[in-house]
Amino acid sequence: MNVLPDSPAVRAVSGLRDGRTVLAVVGPTAAGKSALSIALAHALDGEVVNADSMQLYRGMDIGTAKLTLAERDGVPHHVLDIWDVSEPASVAEYQRLARAAVDDILARGKVPLLVGGSGLYVRAVLEEFEFPGTDPALRERLEQELAEAGPAPLYARLSRIDPAAAGKILPGNGRRIVRALEVIELTGRPFAAALPQPRPCYPNIQLGVDLDTALLDERITTRVDRMFDAGLVAETGALIAGGLREGRTASRALGYQQVLRMLDGELTEAQAREDTARATRRFVRRQRSWFRRDPAIGWLDAAVDDLIAAALQLLAGRRQ
Repeated sequence: MNVLPDSPAVRAVSGLRDGRTVLAVVGPTAAGKSALSIALAHALDGEVVNADSMQLYRGMDIGTAKLTLAERDGVPHHVLDIWDVSEPASVAEYQRLARAAVDDILARGKVPLLVGGSGLYVRAVLEEFEFPGTDPALRERLEQELAEAGPAPLYARLSRIDPAAAGKILPGNGRRIVRALEVIELTGRPFAAALPQPRPCYPNIQLGVDLDTALLDERITTRVDRMFDAGLVAETGALIAGGLREGRTASRALGYQQVLRMLDGELTEAQAREDTARATRRFVRRQRSWFRRDPAIGWLDAAVDDLIAAALQLLAGRRQ
């Protein structure tokens, strides 16, 4: 995906370098966001700000499809490798670091490209989004309940007190169930009501990259096989020494949780590969559900012959 920097398509979107506008490239896993972002960065004099929640972890490279230095092709990337695998995720901390990176890129007259498939993280950067606080004692109590009884009773409680929130959270996602219950107890309001209504923090243009479901499913299967062939099992083994098993967030990452089960004798490697692909396909459905609700996103078909040209054309239309 190459485009001449002085081409008409690039000149049509040169106004993006206005010191204010953020370009987001979003969409489901394996659709082609990373490759497009590199091409756009070269065309628009941009730099990438990561919005993939699992690429924030040091050492989680193969299983998150983190671009190598060679694959980044000289494009600076920000907000990668900021946490040890033992640390729980913090969207608020990510927001602080990502906005600092965006502000720095804008101040240098370049285009920030916010790239990733973690919808909440994208929203945390682009919108005026302040997160409800946390209470360590309350969080510890809820997490102890989760550890002792599993997510089912907590999810049943959430379903009783806030069915709307429960309807948006998978019954097995203990971390999100705990957070929803914590916010409800802290604020005395339904989970959604405790979150702010969206207001833009930066002028922004959002491009979504997607692919026909059958084609994307094939691409996911191929990607998972490549990850295992490239050393995902060895990478996971090395991360165990750094606290992967104890990490509440990192240990649940797609691919890594399956390899951990494989190392514990619960799955064969073939089963771990298939389970990773199947879980990734389910995750893609949730990503689509999140992003497709946003009318601000202009969508691109990753199967088009010239994706960068299509992206620049869409950008030009949205700048007018």
